[in-house]
Amino acid sequence: MTKSSLNSVHLHALPRRQDYRRAREFALRARGADTIAAERITPTAIRTKLDARGIVRYVLVEGDAIFPLKVGLNTLGRFLDNDIVLGEGHISRRHCALVVHAGSGCELHDLASKNGTLLNGQRLTRPTWLVSGDQIRLCDRHFTFLTEDDAEQGIDSSEDSRTLCD
Repeated sequence: MTKSSLNSVHLHALPRRQDYRRAREFALRARGADTIAAERITPTAIRTKLDARGIVRYVLVEGDAIFPLKVGLNTLGRFLDNDIVLGEGHISRRHCALVVHAGSGCELHDLASKNGTLLNGQRLTRPTWLVSGDQIRLCDRHFTFLTEDDAEQGIDSSEDSRTLCD
């Protein structure tokens, strides 16, 4: 395993640990060779809408905060070694991951979180490609997934057709 924030020692119950490890391996394999080669070590940083222009291709927006997504795996959860740290107790320590592909596109993976990940109001049951304007909910936290262009313009794109990952 190449990313320390994805270890599973925090899960003591065997079935949960196995579910998490399966989800983690699926997310890691989804990256592909080009994405793995393009991954950067620098962590995701919180930015405000005032200074986020021109930095990345995809972002998560929550209120006035913008979370830039780097190429490769971006993890969200309570543990401090996640790319986006969310302190609420109902959010899993390793809740979900967004895979930003080197070519184009981004997909959302739930990492066997206890309370689940919602995409546009529906519980995520398998990895799903994201389109600009998608709403991601982790317990009481609400994020909007945007492309850089939409984030700069402050517009949500109309919903496009999406393909589920196999």
